[in-house]
Amino acid sequence: MNRRSISAACLVVFLLGLTMAIPALAADPPQQGGDDAACLACHDDPSIGYEFPGGEVWSLYVDRGAYQASSHGQEGLACTSCHPDIDGYPHPPMQAGNARYFQLEKYKACQSCHPEVYTAELDSVHAREIAAGNWNAAICTDCHDPHDNQPDQPRTQIPVTCSKCHSGIYNEYLDSVHGHALVDERNLDVPTCIDCHGVHNQEDPRTTAFRLNSPELCASCHANETMMSAYGISTNVFNTYVADFHGTTVTLFERQSPDIPSNKPVCYDCHGVHNMKRPDDPTSQIYADNLLHTCQKCHPDATGDFPASWLSHYEPDIQTYPLVYFVDLFYKILIPAVIGFMVIYVVLEGVSRLVRRPGRKEGGEA
Repeated sequence: MNRRSISAACLVVFLLGLTMAIPALAADPPQQGGDDAACLACHDDPSIGYEFPGGEVWSLYVDRGAYQASSHGQEGLACTSCHPDIDGYPHPPMQAGNARYFQLEKYKACQSCHPEVYTAELDSVHAREIAAGNWNAAICTDCHDPHDNQPDQPRTQIPVTCSKCHSGIYNEYLDSVHGHALVDERNLDVPTCIDCHGVHNQEDPRTTAFRLNSPELCASCHANETMMSAYGISTNVFNTYVADFHGTTVTLFERQSPDIPSNKPVCYDCHGVHNMKRPDDPTSQIYADNLLHTCQKCHPDATGDFPASWLSHYEPDIQTYPLVYFVDLFYKILIPAVIGFMVIYVVLEGVSRLVRRPGRKEGGEA
């Protein structure tokens, strides 16, 4: 075979090999180790998606800039850290029959980096709802977008996140004294959803234990003298509640029988659950004109003068409710005086009986 024939044969072999290699290159994008460039070469396309058997289309788009600015992107977390089953292209077929099943399968990957948070979430009302068959209850990725979870999100964003599932409650909260202060005034001292319900271990608010413990949740702010003094709000609100018949009974149940319901009101029975308003707001449940209706929830036979017996969390003094103050002062003096007199009387009677006991002779000799 001459030199020209050999060159021609080599050229044919080279072209044949190149022809076979081109489809392989097109079907298998080069993986760059821990670099996500290969993944984002396809997934940074807004049109990319996956159609489940039922016709539901699931977007597979990952915004490159958003991911790089996210908590995971800043930590240098590779795509394959959360998707270890993806090691080439074409990807293995999805086993989930719809998008929600896919989410429920994939969020378990969170425990590899966040074991404590993941474990706490397993004891939450959301996890119990999922275990009971409510697959729409929140999981990690519903609150924390794994591709766009921004670090140090503002406190004002918390209710917005919860509104994805609880839109009705969110609207009530926005119209409340707390919601107005947070959203309109940017007051970060007011409570958001997680301050009352917890972050990852949310307790079921429908339980008796939660209801009986709810005054303590309110007290975390309203018994804080430093915080309340900044807004001219008295911390006696909590103390006077605990001291009256309602609060004393609720406190005893909370400590001794937390699983037994009590028909005595807690804070939110009078002030509202998520729609708390200022006392001078005409739409407030504790506004003077609305107070009778609020009391009638527990006291259906209450008449128009019934709310007048409520001291509005005030401690009576000479300026505020002077009659109650003097009656209270009278009993504070009368009761110790009567008890003291009875003690002295009993002691003197006992001494007298000892002195005059039978068998004692005149002159003090037995």
